[in-house]
Amino acid sequence: MKQYLTAAAAIVALGITTPVLAADLAAPVHVPAPADAMYNWSGFYVGANAGAGSSQSCWADAIFGNEGCHNAIGGNIGAQIGYRWQSSAWVLGLEAQGDWADLEGSNDNLVLPLFFTNHSRVNAIGLVTGQVGYAAGNTLFYVKGGAAVTGNHFEVTAKTGSPPNSLAANTPDQVRWGGALGVGAEYGFAPNWSLGLEYDHLFMPDQKSTFLVVPPPFAGTLFGSENITQGVDLVTARLNYRFGG
Repeated sequence: MKQYLTAAAAIVALGITTPVLAADLAAPVHVPAPADAMYNWSGFYVGANAGAGSSQSCWADAIFGNEGCHNAIGGNIGAQIGYRWQSSAWVLGLEAQGDWADLEGSNDNLVLPLFFTNHSRVNAIGLVTGQVGYAAGNTLFYVKGGAAVTGNHFEVTAKTGSPPNSLAANTPDQVRWGGALGVGAEYGFAPNWSLGLEYDHLFMPDQKSTFLVVPPPFAGTLFGSENITQGVDLVTARLNYRFGG
């Protein structure tokens, strides 16, 4: 009799427990979703850039005065390396950029328009700048400023003679140091990769250039002296890879 009572009690207990366990198993378990991680702009980065530019030059002869202005237009391509440090949404950075350029332009010499044409060419551009930016998630907006350098070549061609439009005089390749201001935006499309678009204006100082005759028999003799102004505008697309993160 005792054995039957024990078995009956176990059956009753099992019947009571089973619905409770079933209810517990059926209840959904809520797991909080992890918070989105902030995009990290800190660290060293390297990248490539390519774009287009315009170098505005005005020539003035020491004796005859204004000889006219022109824009040297073309493309540029190069690379950059830098470091950024992020605190909250603010981003500070340092960057060095070096580009090969092919910006060319010319104008008729206003003093002797029937005889001569003034030419300028920019073949290299360099920037060393600091940045201050604001990060909105994986989009960075920034301004930059610092030092700029350009490599230039200037020459004068003769409209008359044999052959026509032949080189009459030039000046040795010239390096100018100046300042730069720019603004840009960059989008992080992967944890370590970003694409950007940037505009820069280069403030280059006026510089006196001495031109020497090229054709013989007077090659190497003084042709003239020009004061040449310069300002450069650049628009570049940029691709960066950031280390770490």
